[in-house]
Amino acid sequence: MEIINERLLYPSYEIIGGEKFMSPAANLDHSGIIMRLGMIIGTHLSNNKSGYVYPDDVDVHFSDGSLYKPDLVVVLKSNEKILAGQKNIYGAPDMVVEVLSHSTRKKDLTIKKDTYEAQGVREYWIVDPRAKSVMVYLLRDGKYFLDEVYNLMSEDDLNLLDEDEKADVKYKVPVSILEGLEVPIEFIFSWGY
Repeated sequence: MEIINERLLYPSYEIIGGEKFMSPAANLDHSGIIMRLGMIIGTHLSNNKSGYVYPDDVDVHFSDGSLYKPDLVVVLKSNEKILAGQKNIYGAPDMVVEVLSHSTRKKDLTIKKDTYEAQGVREYWIVDPRAKSVMVYLLRDGKYFLDEVYNLMSEDDLNLLDEDEKADVKYKVPVSILEGLEVPIEFIFSWGY
């Protein structure tokens, strides 16, 4: 019996700036980051009955005609009208996470960031697996500002810092739209955690 890959029959794509782009499958590191973030954010949302989290391959339709498949989407209960009967998302999620890869890096840092800002996504995380960093953008008065860049530091890197610099190192990334949730940066970048 021949097994047919559904991705070949129904390939994943996004519409960015009116142009259709095919979306390649993620690698294991990329998928692991999304799974861990989805798990910790999803647990918080479930425990507080405050919203929904969706991993990649969920269609997010924006009013400008763009169709994105963010790596992770968070929709709070107060915004659940955009869930369109649980088939697709029509409108701005409360939070979006994109994990950089060679094929998506430029779009995630430029046109997608600009679209998320213009459409009103309140919190945008850009996760860089190579640099082991998380850039957090927050929306204020319709514009994104870079709140913080969080980096996973090795013991060797920490040993190079003086005491004041060590005191400034942040080990958890707060989720601003979810009161009380901070994600340990080591957890985000752990392998096989």
